[in-house]
Amino acid sequence: MIDALDEVLRQLLIREIPIRNGEVEVAFDLPNREWSARLNRPTLNLFLYDVRENTTLRRAEWEIRRKDNGKVSRQRSPVRVDLHYMITAWAKAVEDEHRMLTRALMALFRHPTLPNDLLPEIFNDQPVPIPMRVAQQESLRNPAEVWNALDNDLRPAINCTITVALKPFAAFEGPLVRTRELRWHLAQDLPSPGAIAQAQRVDEMWAIGGRLRGAAQPHQVRLTLLERGQPVAVDAEGIYRIANLTPGDYTLLVEVPGQKPVKKSIRVPSASYDIEVKSGQARGKEVSKD
Repeated sequence: MIDALDEVLRQLLIREIPIRNGEVEVAFDLPNREWSARLNRPTLNLFLYDVRENTTLRRAEWEIRRKDNGKVSRQRSPVRVDLHYMITAWAKAVEDEHRMLTRALMALFRHPTLPNDLLPEIFNDQPVPIPMRVAQQESLRNPAEVWNALDNDLRPAINCTITVALKPFAAFEGPLVRTRELRWHLAQDLPSPGAIAQAQRVDEMWAIGGRLRGAAQPHQVRLTLLERGQPVAVDAEGIYRIANLTPGDYTLLVEVPGQKPVKKSIRVPSASYDIEVKSGQARGKEVSKD
């Protein structure tokens, strides 16, 4: 990905400065004394001197995507990485160097994010437009130390920081969890796990979840659990959830704007709690009551 980013920066500078007929070379070499002694034409050098994670943008939560096949994809959030470039100009005359630096600054300041038309496919899955910060104080605070390490003469440099998202973690796919069961058992002493599994359950509670299918605007559909007179929230994807249910039969009142309310019976627990909303009526997936 870093090599692709280098090429994006090269094309951005060539287009925006602009650089015609290769009159100025754009390089990414280590700008030490040996390298600078070999230069034979004006050069803009973008030296990548630091790569580190942006901990401010670190996210601990997982990305969850529901699929049409009834499964869910789960993946850790991407890692946001700051890439720090030191941009220097090299020419025989100081005036030419300053002119190149000025044009580079103007070109980069015009783009707070990398232009989409220059990005290759490898950057298609970036969560946000790729930000670019130019000439900021938090980077390259002591340039003299950098040039001492490079064994070269001190010269003006533009710092440029680009933040990209990396996805080193594989995604896990599995079935959608529709029902959650909570069991508890009264005991004088703490039994072993095996004893709990074999013991007679005193009581149990369930949390269920389903989806409204076929509704153009599912978040406008009103659901009510009639046994409790309890409104049930529906999100923008048509997902609803109900907690603290004991096993048994329940009735959901489905109210679609502009349509006649429909009652839908559900049994807890069941294999599915999805409800289809089509042609002016709500049809749920029937569950066997054997």
